[in-house]
Amino acid sequence: MYTYESEGADIQAKAYAPGHITGFFQIHEHENPHRKGSTGCGIVLNGGVTTEVKIGRSVEKTEVFLNGKRVEGRTTRTVAEMMTELPVRIKSWAEIPTGCGFGASGAGALGTAYALNNALSLNQTIKSLTEYAHVAEVVNCSGLGDIAAQSSGGVVIRLQPGGPEFGLVDGIPAPEARVFCIVLGEISTGSVLRDEAASSRINSAGKEAMSELLKKPTLENFMQQSKAFASKTGLMSSRAKDVIEAANSNGGLASQAMLGDTVFAIAPYSQQFRLYEALQEFGEVLEYGISTCVPRLMNE
Repeated sequence: MYTYESEGADIQAKAYAPGHITGFFQIHEHENPHRKGSTGCGIVLNGGVTTEVKIGRSVEKTEVFLNGKRVEGRTTRTVAEMMTELPVRIKSWAEIPTGCGFGASGAGALGTAYALNNALSLNQTIKSLTEYAHVAEVVNCSGLGDIAAQSSGGVVIRLQPGGPEFGLVDGIPAPEARVFCIVLGEISTGSVLRDEAASSRINSAGKEAMSELLKKPTLENFMQQSKAFASKTGLMSSRAKDVIEAANSNGGLASQAMLGDTVFAIAPYSQQFRLYEALQEFGEVLEYGISTCVPRLMNE
């Protein structure tokens, strides 16, 4: 059990984890949360979540804050409860939208695990910290595969489900690319994952998308398989369909982020401005890059 080094001391640590957009996936249920998860493919972004933890005499109960507001933060709170019995004040700042398919809950969970490990000198390995975050996501139905991707970076193919103890990932060697996003609204990850009919459609389309991607593992084919998946599952909203069609007509490849009512698009460099202008007709265009970034500690 950790004890405070000095009377009244507060200990802080800060960590960062990247966002992640899933293009398609297949659900793999298991009673063991370490084995439960998803297979599929997605892209890690150069925007994410910074998380700071504070532990000490001034912290009387565990609280979670997101962008300055107190939130329930079930996934982040679960990570803290698994790692320590001490109360923790957790503050996260997201440079990606929350609840819209950018993997914000996973990024917050990873940042919390890394920061707590440092603050409490727990001396856990990256594999162990990733496992904490994965289990927290799964038991709270806030995600299934973001953690595996966010811990790897790039364009990640999740070949086997679960945390790092059981999961297996590969990747697509992709060039640097800008990722343009239009957020149309939120989709509750938990409500979709608990819907048996939706899960059946997801698993059928996800299995087919993976098979087709592995025949030709390129960024362009990933985008095409992602679009087909969104359409076949019925998860694509009518507005998202309009945005995707506009992107396709202006030199881009586009699909819907899973699980969120968000369109993400890429284009060759020569077509990026044309794509950006077309997307602006539908709202604010968020711009990120595909990143090989992985979770990391930050200096105070």
